[in-house]
Amino acid sequence: MPFKKSNKIIFLLFLLAAAGVLFVRLPPLPVHADNASDLQKQIDERNVNIAELEKEIAQYQALADKTSAAARTLQNAIATLQASQKKLDADIKLTENKIAAANLDIQKLGLQITDEQQNIIDGRAAIGEAMRQMQQNESASIIVSFLSHQSVGEIWNGIDDLLRFQSRVKDQVNELENLKAGLENDKSQTETQKTNLVSYEGNLSDKKKAIAYNQQQQTQLLTQTKNQEKTYQQIIADKQAKKAAFEKDLFDFQSKLQFILNPASLPKVGSSPLSWPLASIRITQLFGVTNASARLYVSGSHNGVDFGASVGTKVMAVADGKVEGAADTDLVCPGASFGRFVFIRHNNGLASTYGHLSVISVKEGQLVHRGDVIGYSGSTGYATGPHLHLSVYASAAVSMQNLPSKACGGRTYRLPIAAVNGYLDPMLYLPPYSGPTQ
Repeated sequence: MPFKKSNKIIFLLFLLAAAGVLFVRLPPLPVHADNASDLQKQIDERNVNIAELEKEIAQYQALADKTSAAARTLQNAIATLQASQKKLDADIKLTENKIAAANLDIQKLGLQITDEQQNIIDGRAAIGEAMRQMQQNESASIIVSFLSHQSVGEIWNGIDDLLRFQSRVKDQVNELENLKAGLENDKSQTETQKTNLVSYEGNLSDKKKAIAYNQQQQTQLLTQTKNQEKTYQQIIADKQAKKAAFEKDLFDFQSKLQFILNPASLPKVGSSPLSWPLASIRITQLFGVTNASARLYVSGSHNGVDFGASVGTKVMAVADGKVEGAADTDLVCPGASFGRFVFIRHNNGLASTYGHLSVISVKEGQLVHRGDVIGYSGSTGYATGPHLHLSVYASAAVSMQNLPSKACGGRTYRLPIAAVNGYLDPMLYLPPYSGPTQ
């Protein structure tokens, strides 16, 4: 059956649209295969070291927790500092391994990106060359050959060949798209690893500061006590007396502050607007009137929640906000209050203070996000052992203020100060907790 002229025109246009593309399969170009394999081997070795160090750190953490929770004796205090030192040493090695692994991963991704880019360049060049040659040498003869067919069967055979050709072209396009997607993914992973690297290097610097702090604590303890239990107990009694006097000054001032709490300005209780400040939670004292609060605090009530945490444990912001305080009360009144602390005003009607830190990692005026590391736990200020104290307030009730203290020889200290009814129970806004408390 003769091929109608209209059908020949349609087919001609169809063929011309397809004739400019030639299927060229792009073979992978593993230019750096050996190097990539070597890098992966080194990465695997680092990951094994990281897993082993994490187990070691967990063991030292358990030992530090055990000695810290034991009776307050000089022997236990020294044992706690020694366990903390071993944990910090392992932390340093862990962070160094993470830095090395991130650097190796960045190198490996760099090799993959180079290979993928070369594949894409070569593939495009091959297609461009094929198009040029077809247009010059083959396009006209192919079209004439197809248009000279008079048989419907021959025409359909030609169409089948063309459809197979188009399928191959589609595979070629998909292959190029996959290469592009792989390239973008590797670039994204590289940026993530670079971000991790900056974080690890910052952590390493802070960990070294925590080690220096811990060593200073050991030296100071041995120097002050001359390794005598009686002297150690007298030092504790003196600290307790100073803390009680300091708290009385502060409580008397805060009791006079007038504040009307508006529940509508606060997040809904039980909605967990705050996250945990530590990766591992062990609560040692709750908010309010507790078994120990009447004995330990002038007000008879604990104004926050205490978490067991060995020296150098990461402390994280519980919600987004702005750092309005990052200071050290020990510079004015040693051993009486928070010591090194961070105060954050959040965007949800709450504010929070993190006390007894060994290292402060943020600055006043800095914006932080939930989960950002703001410091590392310690035992600065008045602390019976390494731990984190978390106070939560109604944001409108608290501010950073300067206040002279009789207990500190009339010297002026700077601290978050709130009306007594501005303190809130952190457990009402933290995630549900069913673990033990001491």
